[in-house]
Amino acid sequence: QVQLVESGGGLVQPGGSLRLSCTTSKIFFRLYDMAWYRQAPGKQRDLVAGISSGGRTNYADSVTGRFTISRDNVKNTVYLQMNSLKPEDTAVYYCNALRVRPTGGSDAYWGRGTQVTVSS
Repeated sequence: QVQLVESGGGLVQPGGSLRLSCTTSKIFFRLYDMAWYRQAPGKQRDLVAGISSGGRTNYADSVTGRFTISRDNVKNTVYLQMNSLKPEDTAVYYCNALRVRPTGGSDAYWGRGTQVTVSS
């Protein structure tokens, strides 16, 4: 079965840093666009950062300059380096894998999330 597992979340003070990891299995990793989403209590799930199968990146305006997404196609892992963390970054962070098939349709998978709490 396809599996995405996030790790690296925790409690950190404002201004601190965390690095999230998402390990994948049972997918052809190099063909997938990868992304991090987050969801705070009572809020919708929003895109934080994405990285295409070719390595192109994009970021939400709220995290640009503070967060960096990267991928390792040997380890089948995507990372999110989070610096200068703010209380409003507090959320459950989810890993997403997406492949748009050249013949039409798509495959999408989600991890179960890791909690990030930014508080004094």
